[in-house]
Amino acid sequence: MRNWLLPEYIEDILPAEALHIEKMRRCIIDHLRVHGYQQVSPPLLEFEESLLSGSGSDMNLQMFKVIDQLSGRMMGLRADMTPQVARIDAHLLNCEGITRLCYANYVLHTLPSSLTQTREPFQVGAELYGHAGVESDLEIQQLMLECLAISGLNKVHLDLGHVAVFRGIIKNASISLEMETELFAILQAKDIVALKEICAGLKKSTRESLLLLPELYGDTNVLTEAKKRLPAHTEISSALDQLEMVSKELKPIVDTIAFDLADLRGYHYHTGIVFAAYARGCSNAIALGGRYDEIGKAFGRARPATGFSMDLRELSRLVEQKPYPMGIRAPFKKENKELNKKIEQLRNDGHIVIIDLPEQSESSLSCDRRLVMRKGEWIVEQI
Repeated sequence: MRNWLLPEYIEDILPAEALHIEKMRRCIIDHLRVHGYQQVSPPLLEFEESLLSGSGSDMNLQMFKVIDQLSGRMMGLRADMTPQVARIDAHLLNCEGITRLCYANYVLHTLPSSLTQTREPFQVGAELYGHAGVESDLEIQQLMLECLAISGLNKVHLDLGHVAVFRGIIKNASISLEMETELFAILQAKDIVALKEICAGLKKSTRESLLLLPELYGDTNVLTEAKKRLPAHTEISSALDQLEMVSKELKPIVDTIAFDLADLRGYHYHTGIVFAAYARGCSNAIALGGRYDEIGKAFGRARPATGFSMDLRELSRLVEQKPYPMGIRAPFKKENKELNKKIEQLRNDGHIVIIDLPEQSESSLSCDRRLVMRKGEWIVEQI
C-alpha cells in the first residue's frame, strides 16, 4: 500500500476547485455580513461534552475523538459547528437582544453522509438567536435561498416541515420515550409496514394521524388535507399556519416548494419549522436548517434560535466551475521602477502577474499574456 494514499472519502482540493469554493465563501460571508451576521471561528477541537451538547448529541457517532495530552480528558473534532456557535452566543457574547452570527470552516465526519459526499465538508451557515417568532424563521430561509442564488444555483426545490405536528399527535397519547424514538426512525425511513405494526396498539385517533403523516407530502393541498384530518390541537394548527405563511413569502424566490409533515430530521433538537433545499440532479439536500429553541439550554441559556448550514464542497460541484484564471508573465528586472509600478497596478486591479525567475522555463507558467516594453512603455500583450 502506498503511504501517500488518502483515507476513503478524504481528498485534496486542487487549485481550480479551491478557488471556486473560496469565491463562493467570500460572496456568502459578505452577503451575510451586510445583513448583520457577524462571523465567528470556533476551534477545531473541544472537550467532548461541549460538542455533544444540544444539537451535538445527534452527531456522537459522526465525531472523531482523541485524548487531550494536557488534561487527560476526551476531546472531539467538531462534526457540526452549530453547538459551538450556540456556546459562543450563550457564554462569550451573552447579549440580551437578538444576535446574528455566521461561520465558514471545515468539519470532520467519521462516515460520509452518502456515497458521493466527503468526510471533510466545508460548512457555511448562519444562526439567529433571541427571537421566537416565525419572522426570524423566514429571514433565515430567505438568506439561505439568496446564498444559494449568489453561489450560482438558481433552480432550487425547498421542502418544509414542522416537528410540532408529530409532537402534537403523540402528546397525551401515553407513548413511551422508547416508542417515540422508534416512531421517529420509522417515519424518517417512511416504512409504512413497520409504522402500521407499531401503531396497532395505540388509540384510534393517534394511530390514524400517525399513519397519515407519510402521505402528507406535496404542494399546498397537503396543508388543507392536514387541517381537515389531523387533530385540532393548538400546536398542530399553529404549525400548519406557520408553514402556510412562510410558503407564501418564499414562493417568489424559490423554484418549487413542497411540504413533508413526516420529515423529522433533527427531531431531538428541532422545535419548530425545519427545511431542506435540493438542486436538480442531486439526491442529497444541499442546505438544511430549522428552529432549535432549546439548543443553548446545555450552556445555561436556552435562547430561541433558528439557522441554516450548507456544505460548500458539495455546492461547488453543482455549479459550473471555470478554469483557473491565466496570468500575465512579467520579466525579472528588480531595479526597474516603471516595470514594478506597472506590476503593482495590474495586481491592484485583480490580475495575476507572475514574475520570471532566473532560468525559469516558460512552459511552467500558467500565463496567456506578457508584459513587454513597446515605445518606452510597459504594455500587456497576448502570448
